[in-house]
Amino acid sequence: MMPSAVSDHETHTGHGITKFTNCFLVKGNDLVKEDLWISSTTGKILQSQEVFYGQRVAPDRIIDLGGRIVSPGLIDVQLNGAYGFDFSVIPKEGASAYGKGVLQVNKSLIKTGVTSYLPTLTSQKPEVYHKALPFLAPSGATRDPSSGSESLGAHAEGPFISPTKNGIHNVSVLRTAPAGLPDLETCYGAFNLMAPSPIKLLTLAPELPGALNCITSLTDLGITVSIGHSEATYEEARAGIAAGAKMITHLFNAMRPLHHRNPGIFGLLGTASPTPTSSPSASPTSRTTAPRKPYFGIIADGIHLHPTSIKIAWNAHPDGFILVTDAMSLVGLPDGTYDWTNGSRIIKQGPLLTLEGSNGKIAGSSISLIECVTNFLNWSGATVPEALKAVTATPARMLGLEGVKGSLEPGADADVVVLGLEGEDGPERILVVEQVWKFGKCVFEKGKEKESDGGL
Repeated sequence: MMPSAVSDHETHTGHGITKFTNCFLVKGNDLVKEDLWISSTTGKILQSQEVFYGQRVAPDRIIDLGGRIVSPGLIDVQLNGAYGFDFSVIPKEGASAYGKGVLQVNKSLIKTGVTSYLPTLTSQKPEVYHKALPFLAPSGATRDPSSGSESLGAHAEGPFISPTKNGIHNVSVLRTAPAGLPDLETCYGAFNLMAPSPIKLLTLAPELPGALNCITSLTDLGITVSIGHSEATYEEARAGIAAGAKMITHLFNAMRPLHHRNPGIFGLLGTASPTPTSSPSASPTSRTTAPRKPYFGIIADGIHLHPTSIKIAWNAHPDGFILVTDAMSLVGLPDGTYDWTNGSRIIKQGPLLTLEGSNGKIAGSSISLIECVTNFLNWSGATVPEALKAVTATPARMLGLEGVKGSLEPGADADVVVLGLEGEDGPERILVVEQVWKFGKCVFEKGKEKESDGGL
């Protein structure tokens, strides 16, 4: 049984260094009993031996965590909104109100352990993308812990998707024949496709006419492409990966189901993953010859997928497994019926969201990422570090941020979550967010109304 509070010893050396001790660090697939040193000055994780012995510097704070788990900050690559704010809706008050809404989400979201994420836009008219995307660009350049969770760039989910696998995306705004880069520029705004683009991830259906050329163009612009909301056969999905797509958006949901004669998109998890022979900057021709297993998102809310389906996917390709919430703006709000984009309405009943008048069509989720991790932990038989890897190291690697995010190795950003583990000896284990640190500063501590150290 862990103590109810951590022990915090503070000295005043003025170097902005915090040392966590008596804790277990998430490193790869292991929990390692080891100290962790972080700096609020650089916002980085430190090499303790070099700092202590080489630079002869002692920590300002020594925090005894009483056997708790220290994880890299969690990363959610599909979040549509939260706490009453929808990234796909421009308020009547205009752009300034939109920017304030994003900041409020950031400040609330970080308390759930999500230190960085991809704010996600569903299929919308071009004017929405033009106005919203500049506010969703990567926000880490300021390295300001008081801003809360950090945007790693936007996830544009649509509108180049299949009208028969639209989910709750409004069919009237879908585009089903992307005619190359000019069409992408018209949709998202040419200024939003200029490097560095505010778009980090873009979901499209690979079977649409012109989609494969668009995948290549987007990849050349440094935008990661995911396939989803799709009727693609296995062969069409394979062609999308060969063209440069790296990810599958919410596997199993809004796509052709697995069939023994044609496994569809799910069949990509059975594709061999050869050692890459070309760099991301290589020519499109060299990239289209080596199919590989993609990363894939999984919504572990107990509604979108059966636990056994999740376990099958994880066993098929654990190194590509990424837990996502696909959470809507209704996260944190009471049950009821709420307006959604394009005139639709969503009914919230606990974690279950359905589209009004649709005979129970699922409309995103209302769950936190740490709850998804807990669900997966109990359904799959995975270890704690294996479960946490799906929201830390794996999404970081998919986004090209390996060694910067999702890691506790020296030199990585000091985005850290301290976790308690309840029910270790019972039938269900529950992970609890107890502290959150952003760029080396504590921004949330469970049970304390006022966050500490220059936090929120």
